[in-house]
Amino acid sequence: MLAVGPGCSLKRLAINQVGNALASGGSTYESDDDPDLVAAAIPFGLKMYESLLDETPKHTGLLLAAASGFTEYSYAFVDARIDEVKEESLERADALRDRARKLYLRANRYGVRGLETLHPGFAAALDNDADAALKKTGKRDVPLLYWTAASRGLAISLSKTSPEMIAELPLVETIVRRVAELDEGFNAGAVPEFLITLEAAHSGVKLEEQQKLMRQHFDRAIELSKGKRAGTYVSFAENACIPAQNLAEFKSMLQKALAVDADADPPNRLANLVAQRRARWLLKHADELFLESAPKGQ
Repeated sequence: MLAVGPGCSLKRLAINQVGNALASGGSTYESDDDPDLVAAAIPFGLKMYESLLDETPKHTGLLLAAASGFTEYSYAFVDARIDEVKEESLERADALRDRARKLYLRANRYGVRGLETLHPGFAAALDNDADAALKKTGKRDVPLLYWTAASRGLAISLSKTSPEMIAELPLVETIVRRVAELDEGFNAGAVPEFLITLEAAHSGVKLEEQQKLMRQHFDRAIELSKGKRAGTYVSFAENACIPAQNLAEFKSMLQKALAVDADADPPNRLANLVAQRRARWLLKHADELFLESAPKGQ
């Protein structure tokens, strides 16, 4: 036993050091200018996170990297393709939707594990009294809280026929609002941008009130990001302009998204390029998304 102990300790130390390096090194992907290359490379990295977590299951850095990584991969390279594939095959689109939802839920499990590691009993407390559980969290928990909420919220958005999943929407919103209390500026406008999506998911709300709230979140997101996040414009175009059937503003928002200089903000280059790809697709299919075509000259 004495001979085994030091070896195990050294192995664990090495794994922790590798895990720390990987968990803090996401900028390589995020600053890349080739989305297709990143789409092919990310799965290897995600599986590496999981392999290391098998050895160090309570490594919060790796748990955060897995939660954010699986969420971002699903959103950018699986979920985003559903509408594109639907034009060719409804069956393939349904398969992509199912895969995207599973990846989001996988991400969510890692996020919850991370929070549970930092706050033992957090998962059960969240189910019993979310407000009380979240009051015990602090600013250091913001990244895990955000990606836990984002992954669950995106899974819900792909589960519109599941009453059980829809019923969890208030909990997701409660977590996101706690993130806003702790650090509204997290990731330069990501929080109010996500709130646009959550407002759009509410049912039984008057369109005028919904539009008002989404515009408030949009304005705040633009203020925090200084207009550098193309995804904010795309999110508003999809979630606010289409339901309101405001084609003029829809086109204006997407043109603003395309005008964002992705190279001017290297840490968010990939996210901006992915959002701009979505903006082009939406513009191309505007006639299918709006009941009336725009007047000539518009």
